[in-house]
Amino acid sequence: MTEPVANPARGRGSTVVVPDAPVALSSASVYPESTASAFELAVRLGYDAIEVMVGLDPVSQDVDAVRHLVDYHQLPVCAVHAPCLLITQRVWGTEPWGKLDKSAAMANALGAGVVVVHPPFRWQRDYARGFAGGLEQLENETGLDFAVENMYPWRAAGRDLKPYFPDWNPVDGPYPHVTLDLSHASTAGADSLEMALALGRRLTHVHMTDGSGSARDEHLVPGRGNQRADELLEHLARQEFAGSIVLEINTRRAGSRAAREADLAESLAFTRLCLAAANEPSYSVDSLGSIEQIRRGR
Repeated sequence: MTEPVANPARGRGSTVVVPDAPVALSSASVYPESTASAFELAVRLGYDAIEVMVGLDPVSQDVDAVRHLVDYHQLPVCAVHAPCLLITQRVWGTEPWGKLDKSAAMANALGAGVVVVHPPFRWQRDYARGFAGGLEQLENETGLDFAVENMYPWRAAGRDLKPYFPDWNPVDGPYPHVTLDLSHASTAGADSLEMALALGRRLTHVHMTDGSGSARDEHLVPGRGNQRADELLEHLARQEFAGSIVLEINTRRAGSRAAREADLAESLAFTRLCLAAANEPSYSVDSLGSIEQIRRGR
C-alpha cells in the first residue's frame, strides 16, 4: 500500500489512502534511453513496477538481462509488451505467434501476469484469422492474461485507413482481457472513459497517458490532453481496479535527462493524486496544487 498523502482540505492530520493498484513505468517512456535507464528512473521516482517494451534495445529482448535489473533494483516487472510495432517486426523473428510465445516465456520467467499485444495487421492473414482462438489457447497454456490493446486508424490524404483486423478497437471484440491506451483512444477520436465503462471487468491493463485529438499518436503527460484522465483514474479507484496502471508517455523531445525526469515525476504524481481523489469526496488534485508546482519546477 502506498503511504497515505496528507490532505490539507480535510484538516490537520487527515490522510488520503491511495488504492493498491500498482503504478508502473513503461520502458518505452524513457526512449531514446535504455531499458536499464527505465529501471533506474522508476526506482528514483517511486514507481511500483516496470512494463518491459520488447524493442530494439538488446537488453529488452534478453530475459536474463532484465532479471538482473529486477534483482539489482528490487523492482518487479508487471507486464511484457510483445514486439508488435512496425519498427520491431524483425525482433524475435518475423513469425507473430513465435513472438507471443517468447513474450509469454519472458513474462513467466519474470513473474509478470500480463502480455500486452496489438491487434493483427490486415496483411497478417493467417495470424489474423486465428488471433482470438490463439490467444485463448495461449492463456490456457501459460496462465497469463494476453491483453489486446486499442489502436487507431491511420490517416492519409484525408482518408482513414484500416490497418488492423478486425478493427483497431477491441471493445466489441471477443477478448476477455484488454489494454486501454489513452493516447491511442485520442488519436482514434474515441473517449477513454466511455471505453472503460463499456469494457467493465474486461479492462485488465491501462496505459496512462493522454492526447489532444491529433492524428499523430502523442502520448502526452496525463492531464495535458482531452481524455479526462483524472475522471478515468477516479473511476478505476472506485471500481477497485486490480490491474496495473502503466505510465507510457513520449519523452523523446524532453531535451535533457532533467526534463524527462520532470515529466515522469509529474505523470506519477498526477496518477496517484487522482487515484486518491476517488476515496475522499471533498478532495481534489487542485487542493494540493502539486501538479502545478511540478510543472513550474518547484
